[in-house]
Amino acid sequence: MLKGKKVLLGVTASIAAYKIAELVRLFKKEGASVRIIQTEASLDFVASLTLATLSDNPVLIKMVDPDSGEWSNHVELGLWADIMVIAPLSANTLAKMKSGECDNLLLATYLSAKCPVYFAPAMDLDMYKHPSTKINISTLQEYGNILIPSGIGELASGLVGEGRMAEPSEIISSIIKDLNKDLPLTNKKVLITAGPTHESIDPVRFIANRSSGKMGIALAIEAANNGALVNLILGPTHLECKHANISVYKVTTSSQMHERVNAHFSETDIGIFAAAVSDYKPDFIAENKIKKSSSNLNISLEKTVDILSEMGNKKNEKQFIVGFALETNNEVENAKHKLKRKNLDMIVLNSLKNKGAGFQHNTNKISIIDKDNNISNFDLKDKSEVAKDIIVKIIELSE
Repeated sequence: MLKGKKVLLGVTASIAAYKIAELVRLFKKEGASVRIIQTEASLDFVASLTLATLSDNPVLIKMVDPDSGEWSNHVELGLWADIMVIAPLSANTLAKMKSGECDNLLLATYLSAKCPVYFAPAMDLDMYKHPSTKINISTLQEYGNILIPSGIGELASGLVGEGRMAEPSEIISSIIKDLNKDLPLTNKKVLITAGPTHESIDPVRFIANRSSGKMGIALAIEAANNGALVNLILGPTHLECKHANISVYKVTTSSQMHERVNAHFSETDIGIFAAAVSDYKPDFIAENKIKKSSSNLNISLEKTVDILSEMGNKKNEKQFIVGFALETNNEVENAKHKLKRKNLDMIVLNSLKNKGAGFQHNTNKISIIDKDNNISNFDLKDKSEVAKDIIVKIIELSE
């Protein structure tokens, strides 16, 4: 959710400023770009060199740098940011923000900001409880700023109570939750299967296919970026998937994938079955490596569980199920048959006849067929763009 976001972080004078190094690290881990403005008084609590090193950007303190003579343009900073976060927010800066004072770079930038502004107060118990503080916090919220509430805990004075700045992980979670609230898949639980399965023949050999998992992972990221809470059930692949809204469950066999799907299906709003699950598996797994011989080797296979068909037939009227069809001939007819036979709401068709489509490619060319047999055709695109087309269509059809 924060990947690619430009975060402007304001740091004021509070002992809680020591936590900001961790906050910067977490923003960077989420894929955000971070620039930092410190008040001069905050330098007594955290060194600008530390924050500059972690953010990969110089820390800004004064309107005009006394050494270089360069002017820090508060208007440009306010326009640059997608998100402004002021943490820790001291009682002093809180009062100035409420009254509109503008005596430093941080306040000038705050007054110029065009983006959402989040603030995380940090102060001692009695200061936090003071009526003026409560009024100031309430007024900032009335201005449209977003409060990240202080917690209860041990304070610098030795007292225990409210006023402790939210932990860095809590600040990140609060921002992500707020950014998600207006997205089309907010509060939706999405189950996605991706990648191949491996069915063992002996300890060193297995039956598999050429699926890389790229398409399923791209779908998981796109669903998460639209606010969904995603359970990604991922077969063997070298690819990784990291996102605050995605829980990844790694499996190897079709049986393991079936078990994990069953564990999550009842709570699922949207199921996207992109995995290339093996249709057959050996009915006997040799305990030791099968040695080469001059004779032919015959392996007896048995059917695996048809996960998509089972879930399609057990879904309720509120669940929306999407399947995939990779075809080599009679593509549309076969896809329509699969859509009906497995009781799906939508199917994504791609053909190995299309150059650049299918397994192991970074691109794909798809058609989407809904349960009324309406067909939408798409051009060859990068799989991340294909994922956007699929998720848009799911949102449209599942409303």
